[in-house]
Amino acid sequence: MIKIHNKYNLLGSDSRYFVITGGRGSGKSYSLNSFLLLLTYEVGHVILFTRYTLTSAHVSIIPEFLDKIETANLQQDFYITKDEIINLKTGSKILFKGIKTSSGTQTANLKSLAGVTTWVLDEAEELNDEDTFDKIDFSIRAKDIQNRVILVLNPATKEHFIYKRFFEEKGVEAGANEIKEDTTYIHTTYLDNYKNLNESFIHQVELMKENNPNKYKHVILGGWLDKAEGVVFDNWEFGDFNPDNLQTSFGQDFGFTVDPTTLVEVAINKNKKIIYVKEYLYKNRLTTSEIATINITHAQRKIIIADSAEPRLIDELKKLGCNVIGTIKGAGSINVGVELMKDYKIIVEHNSSNIAKELNNYVYLDKGSKLYIDDYNHIIDAIRYNVSYYLSSGGVGEIR
Repeated sequence: MIKIHNKYNLLGSDSRYFVITGGRGSGKSYSLNSFLLLLTYEVGHVILFTRYTLTSAHVSIIPEFLDKIETANLQQDFYITKDEIINLKTGSKILFKGIKTSSGTQTANLKSLAGVTTWVLDEAEELNDEDTFDKIDFSIRAKDIQNRVILVLNPATKEHFIYKRFFEEKGVEAGANEIKEDTTYIHTTYLDNYKNLNESFIHQVELMKENNPNKYKHVILGGWLDKAEGVVFDNWEFGDFNPDNLQTSFGQDFGFTVDPTTLVEVAINKNKKIIYVKEYLYKNRLTTSEIATINITHAQRKIIIADSAEPRLIDELKKLGCNVIGTIKGAGSINVGVELMKDYKIIVEHNSSNIAKELNNYVYLDKGSKLYIDDYNHIIDAIRYNVSYYLSSGGVGEIR
């Protein structure tokens, strides 16, 4: 017999959205997957089970479902392939797909999947693009049957759109088990699943609770973080911009569809080893003329050091009256710039929320190799271009 924890009885509500959070050992995957198998016994369901990256469902996910089917002795009811599970009694099925394409440069075409009634986004913290979420969400519109969008995650930082959209904007406390408006919230921890856990796991949890309470709160209890673990920059604080009345200049990174175009003003005090930064632009889908207008408004004729990967755009901005030049790039230039920024105290102007967001979420991909995630770095890159221009051995700028 398939059984689920009583907290997951909330999955039976008539909500559209279900946000399932919890830490390690909380039993959320077991309970949800059990619910999905039971849901296939209702006629008319097409359940889309996704992860941001999913290359081999038959290796990583389907065995979990197969174990539950075998435990309940229901093998005769299901037909299972490498990427789907079909209930032979009802025709309802579970499809397994990845959101990111194998090339990693774009998202897969999931909008064309017809008749999906339930979308499950497992490990939802890995999807940072709210536009991609919305595109799939709007495609879940099967008629005359309940539609569900189920988010399953180990909470990340509070900058994630899931926290802002489903908790902050709705006034729901993290860790809630309740129904509010069109959303059902389910939160479990290892304490809800205690009887099913190995003693050695519980021992490790208790050690973490004693020795690293902050990690215990996040990893085990599933708490949301103000700052990501392993951040590159922990040398910053909010403060007034340029109280030393230093020479200032600007940095700019270019984006369009997914990434924002940014503009940041930078002042560097070499004697005190302080970098002051102030945000002016952090926006997608800007035309060249719109960028030029913003640049001239804020930077006027001051120098702007910009992303040299866009030479045509730089030339166009120059023709429109911007004093913009490309940054110097080369092997190791990112590491050089990052290390220079880490060697100074960074003072972030009080209203520069996107700078703070990126500093709180820009983490190492591999700290030993000094590799960084290619995310939360759009305004950080703009700062880095400016800092490298003035402070690196290959830089050509002079601070007066």
